[in-house]
Amino acid sequence: MSVDLAALSNNPDLTLSPGDDQDTLVLSMGPQHPSTHGVLRVMLRLDGEMVLTAEPEIGFLHTGIEKQAENLFWQQAITVVDRADYLAPLSNSLCYVLAAEHLLGIDAQIPARARVLRVMFAELTRIASHLVWLGTHCLDLGAQSIFFYAFEMRERILSIMEFVTGARMHQSWFRIGGLGIDVPKGFLERMDDFIDRFPERLADMRAIVEKNVIIVDRLVGVGKISQQEAIDWGLTGPPLRATGIAYDVRRAHPYCDYESYDFDVPTQTAGDSYARFVVRLDEMYQAWRIIKQARDRFPDGPVVIDDRKIVPPPKTEIQHSMEALIHHFKLVSSGFNVPEGHIYQAVEGPRGEMGMYVTSAGGNKPWRVRWRPASFYHTQALKRLGPGNLIADLVAIIGSMDPVFGDVDR
Repeated sequence: MSVDLAALSNNPDLTLSPGDDQDTLVLSMGPQHPSTHGVLRVMLRLDGEMVLTAEPEIGFLHTGIEKQAENLFWQQAITVVDRADYLAPLSNSLCYVLAAEHLLGIDAQIPARARVLRVMFAELTRIASHLVWLGTHCLDLGAQSIFFYAFEMRERILSIMEFVTGARMHQSWFRIGGLGIDVPKGFLERMDDFIDRFPERLADMRAIVEKNVIIVDRLVGVGKISQQEAIDWGLTGPPLRATGIAYDVRRAHPYCDYESYDFDVPTQTAGDSYARFVVRLDEMYQAWRIIKQARDRFPDGPVVIDDRKIVPPPKTEIQHSMEALIHHFKLVSSGFNVPEGHIYQAVEGPRGEMGMYVTSAGGNKPWRVRWRPASFYHTQALKRLGPGNLIADLVAIIGSMDPVFGDVDR
């Protein structure tokens, strides 16, 4: 059966005429590592190795995080929120705590030191996530050495996070009202070492892959999408910016003082897998620029608000004050109440716009926590991106969208 690629591109829901089924093959692709990045299953209809239709099937990693959050105290919910997009836990919790702080009306009271550290660690999270994408995406395409380059630098970031929070992943460090603990002595020296090392290492990685003939041949023109289609499919982040639309939540709806940082929003215009590849490489450099500015303005002061009805008193105060002990007991045993209201809060995560619709009924637990995961929209777009490409190209397309299925399935 001959395949009209132009027709497929314009009509991804192309219906096969009677009798054509005998010339096609229905194939279940995945779930498997590394090609479908874990728990994605794609039902394909193939003509030889050409993809006619691609239907993503999700839900294999459904953990009910939204409902879990609704059954925990406001502060406790951070521990499960962290585990959705497990490559960007601090981006998840930042989105959640910002929403809760807006509902409480304390967003303007967050200390400057806490705001700077939130930005610094959100951007470290962005780089760490992009390094996982870079290493695994190139592994999908048959390149092995770049995986070790990327993960060596990611290990440095995780070491910083472990040094500060005690955890390599799922740090649960951002809290409603600020941060869980202040950074320890030696933190700035470790940050300075990372800031000094990263540009050279990023340049090394770009030199290996950006103009590599195999990488270029596998990605250029593959999984192409137009600006209007990207908008229609709900794409955000690098997949949207790869079509030339410079939408970034940090610019469009600033939070954590991002409007005071000097950084560019990288874009490309081709809308294909290679454009998405280059945008993420550029984004890592811009994240480094933000981290450097945060380091230069690093202020002294507290990292949490001084409100004993929201933030537990320090242990030294509990030892000498019965009132402080009562506040501590109250917060641990029943949390705190949040006034009635609802809010949609968005942040720019590594994969795009990460949003949460949070509703309070006036109690000590969220009444509703509803996710807007970028990965969910990027995964559904495979219906549009897959047809007209080879099955081997589908592996490249999935990697170029960088989905995380804890984020998709929640």
